[in-house]
Amino acid sequence: MSRTFHHGERRIRVRAIRRKEPDLRKLAGALIDLAQAQLEADAERQQKRRKTAERGPSRRPSSRKDAV
Repeated sequence: MSRTFHHGERRIRVRAIRRKEPDLRKLAGALIDLAQAQLEADAERQQKRRKTAERGPSRRPSSRKDAV
């Protein structure tokens, strides 16, 4: 398993090698890394939502009057 960073984005790659017995430690480690990455991404999304909610709704002044 290798971790690479592209423009601040974390990507995890897993290569398969066929064996009689799977390496459960490596598999478990990869699954834990994926779960942690997902939790971090979810936490970042929630934090962004909180920041935008604290600012309040953004209202742009309209340059034209409402047509009726």
